[in-house]
Amino acid sequence: MNKATAIDLVERARALAPLIRQEADAIERSRRLTEPVVSALVENGLYRALLPKSLGGAEVPLATFMQMQEEIAKADASTAWCLGQCSVCAVISAYIDHDAADEIFNTRQGILAWGAVNHDVRAEPGGYRANARWEFASGVRQASWLGAHVRITEADGTPRRKADGSPEIRTILFPLASATLYDVWDVIGLRGTGTDSYSVDHLFIPEKFAALRDEPSALREKGPLYKIPTNAIYSMGFAATSLGVARAQFDAALELSRKKTPQGLSAMKENSAVQGLIGLTEAKLRRARAYLFATAAEVFDDLAHGPFTEGHRVALRLAATSTIHQSTEIVDTAYHMAGATAVFRANGFERRLRDMHAINQQLQARDSHYEDMGKAILSGNLVGPPMSR
Repeated sequence: MNKATAIDLVERARALAPLIRQEADAIERSRRLTEPVVSALVENGLYRALLPKSLGGAEVPLATFMQMQEEIAKADASTAWCLGQCSVCAVISAYIDHDAADEIFNTRQGILAWGAVNHDVRAEPGGYRANARWEFASGVRQASWLGAHVRITEADGTPRRKADGSPEIRTILFPLASATLYDVWDVIGLRGTGTDSYSVDHLFIPEKFAALRDEPSALREKGPLYKIPTNAIYSMGFAATSLGVARAQFDAALELSRKKTPQGLSAMKENSAVQGLIGLTEAKLRRARAYLFATAAEVFDDLAHGPFTEGHRVALRLAATSTIHQSTEIVDTAYHMAGATAVFRANGFERRLRDMHAINQQLQARDSHYEDMGKAILSGNLVGPPMSR
């Protein structure tokens, strides 16, 4: 595989866009990424964007990862979603021994996927015993390793707790061959992600493959990227994905507006209402993108000098949630601009509409985030890192 760097990673993503667009229909039909797309992403090192340099990864700044996601999403949202999900999974490498991470990520495929937090595992000498099923594993169909976020139960059946009394959550990691996959992802949007379920049957997990994800005491890497909790990286990556979908949808509507004359009406490009809507929508898209990327840059720069704070969490979450919602509005606007043209599958409008609304239904876009952020702001945790206050 080629080693990607922060300098060329975004260019590689742009270069892969024609192939991804060519494969988009097959991705939609098969409900998983096609082999040519996965191979191209692997060979160009895109799955290694967030892998530490100590393991041969790119360890790119947060904004570079987001740009990569944005470019891939312009071609196909499902491809971007899988890439973003599995790229952030690779951040677990910063919390485990180097030899364990090397075994997972420095193989021919080197892709890790996982699902939602669920179930308990029983502690045993040297590791843990898992017997459970997990859901929502985007990218599972191209992965070589799987993970699961689980609560720990001691050998005597008592829950293991942290110093603050909360349950100890670990991420257990195991080869794909150890699991059974279930084809359940029959949905209207992001169909190509293959976000299926998986289970293991009384599987033993060695201690070295049971990580304390997002626990500062377990962190083995020193770069600013790894100070950011994985949930925050997810939120920014998926917000950038939504921007890519919105840009592709709006650009398609612009191209249509330059040449379409609706029946009984004047040409769209000469219609003052259309002209005004285009100007307003372009401003909304640029404003959303500027806000998202400025926030990412400010937080990342700040982390070069200090720890990740509650103010950083508020800033990232607010920017990500707002951007996903703004992107959804832009996708809807462009769909309606296209009129009857939008209902034909071949034109791409309806797929982007379905994909965007699937993104908008995810955890990262919950309306309740605004309440959470509002409470944090009122408590004195101002939005943004110290440099912007």
